[in-house]
Amino acid sequence: MLAAAPPPAVPPAPGAVWAALPFPAFAIDAEGRILSANPAAEEFLNASARALAGQPLFDRLAIDAPLEDAFARMRASHSPIHINDVEVGTGDRPPVLCNLQAAPLEDGARASLLLIQPREHADRLGRAQGLTRSARSAIGMADMLAHEIKNPLAGIAGAAQLLSMNLSPEDRELTGLIVGETRRIVKLLEQVERFGRMKPPDLRPVNIHDVLDRARRSAELGFAARMRFIEEFDPSLPQVAADADQLTQVFLNLLKNAAEAAGEGGGTIRIHTYYDMALRLRRGDGSRSLPVQVEITDDGPGIAPAILPDIFDPFVSGRENGTGLGLALVARIVADHGGWIGVESQPGRTTFRVALPKASAKET
Repeated sequence: MLAAAPPPAVPPAPGAVWAALPFPAFAIDAEGRILSANPAAEEFLNASARALAGQPLFDRLAIDAPLEDAFARMRASHSPIHINDVEVGTGDRPPVLCNLQAAPLEDGARASLLLIQPREHADRLGRAQGLTRSARSAIGMADMLAHEIKNPLAGIAGAAQLLSMNLSPEDRELTGLIVGETRRIVKLLEQVERFGRMKPPDLRPVNIHDVLDRARRSAELGFAARMRFIEEFDPSLPQVAADADQLTQVFLNLLKNAAEAAGEGGGTIRIHTYYDMALRLRRGDGSRSLPVQVEITDDGPGIAPAILPDIFDPFVSGRENGTGLGLALVARIVADHGGWIGVESQPGRTTFRVALPKASAKET
């Protein structure tokens, strides 16, 4: 009995580029057998590249698209193809919406490259990075104006106080309103100044659970005293590279946001930590894994759909008297840590997810 012919050789992809691709990528031969798989593809299929080599790719993937015809057209025309909004599943996970890109390899063996880009990660990462740039721009402009605005406001408040000395009680109520409102605006401007002048994080190895415990204890003694906390921690998580004080501020703001959403009746806040290698943040010509995940979930009414896409922008708030700086500050700090933040919200369940890089061996 003749042994099956080995898969044809394919020129290896440049190691650094191949490994840095943030999405699953496969080199396959003309019969659809796997020639090589990058690290993201190994994670996606939960198998090593060595174990996958020689296996029919489409026996491992369930793709809701007529790929045979598409690949035939690609080989005939020697040009890449793009297929958007396709559900891709495996035996270990439910289907996810993806964009597919395929291109022939110049190897003489009719081999091709297939890239699977999950839409959820692509859309979220693009949105989060765009919001961060928007926040920086808006806060930078506001910071420049804050000092100039505060000076005349102080003069207005002082003048109102002087006028109140010779006014009737009814008129003093109006001057009191002027003083109160000017002080509120000055306080807002001071927050803007602190935001714009925030120092870069002092990155050190940090136990994420120590930071979360510190934030929870502080919240329980104050604004979240009426809330019930549920903790679901993965005790095996590695340390993260972070500024402990700034990271504490991130989680305090998220816990405060959850407590305020619950209203006077209180509610439940669930804090969940876990390890997930699937999320990679692409910056410049490389990408970085963000495996340490923290989710903070509340059972409040949810975020209004109209503001959800812009919730991390400065001065966007779902509360009547909110400044809209709390979540913008959170996004700024997370971005400065090289991390990512996202949100999902519906009535009765809002989840903020923070993903952070683990501390390197050199840092630990």
